Amino acid sequence: LVMTVVGLDLTRADLARVASRPALLAAGLLGPLVLLPPLALLVLSAVPMPAEIGAGLLLLAVCPVGGISNVYNWLARAATALSVTLTALSSVAAVVTMPLLTRGLEAALGRPLGYRAPLGALAAQVLGMLVLPVAFGMALRARAPRFAARHSRAFARLAFGGLALLLGFVLWREWDRFVTNLAPTALASALFVLLAMAAGGAAAKLAGADRNERFTLAVEFATRNCAIAAAVAITFLGDTRFAVFATTYFFTEAALVAAAIAAFRFRAAARP
Repeated sequence: LVMTVVGLDLTRADLARVASRPALLAAGLLGPLVLLPPLALLVLSAVPMPAEIGAGLLLLAVCPVGGISNVYNWLARAATALSVTLTALSSVAAVVTMPLLTRGLEAALGRPLGYRAPLGALAAQVLGMLVLPVAFGMALRARAPRFAARHSRAFARLAFGGLALLLGFVLWREWDRFVTNLAPTALASALFVLLAMAAGGAAAKLAGADRNERFTLAVEFATRNCAIAAAVAITFLGDTRFAVFATTYFFTEAALVAAAIAAFRFRAAARP
């Protein structure tokens, strides 16, 4: 549902406009793949946490960009088209990048992470949850633009309502574990969000981005797809414990990014 909303905001013109900025596009797509797994390992070494919570952190670090990043950037009045494009392309690439990054983390740690991301199963999941909904959203906008414009907000409310139900299910199943590990999990989430935002801003600056684009890449780096992480944990692994970190991360990410949006809008309003 979230990715259908992404598709409703994506046009060929958006792709063409972003394609004219290859350095910025490369920074937004490749930067998280290179920088986020090492940052997750850094947080894992700095914050003591149970093994399944740490595995949840690493699972989230290899996930694609979360669709809610588009909402964050729209609220901030930043580079929304860039956000939508990076989210869609990151999600499509996840078929390949998630298994590869998982194997890379296992090699770095010298041990299994406690979960697997089989290429065949993940490809089917990403096709059903990401690629087809994005294509459907784009086709709906192209063929019925008035309908898409009239109902896009309803689609968005339905999508994020579904995400809230998924996270609520995890909380219901793992409430005791969630409360017990809330302090280290929230700390690890906050550290990862802040480090990821700093990495995204730095990557954008190196790519010659303007102020809006730097904010967008900072948000794109920090916003991981918690729904995909939870879905992998629940459907592939059959274990909600791995989704506990994604649930806490979502709430922590939302709070920190909301503060960043307020600061960004305030500074924009203060400019002459």
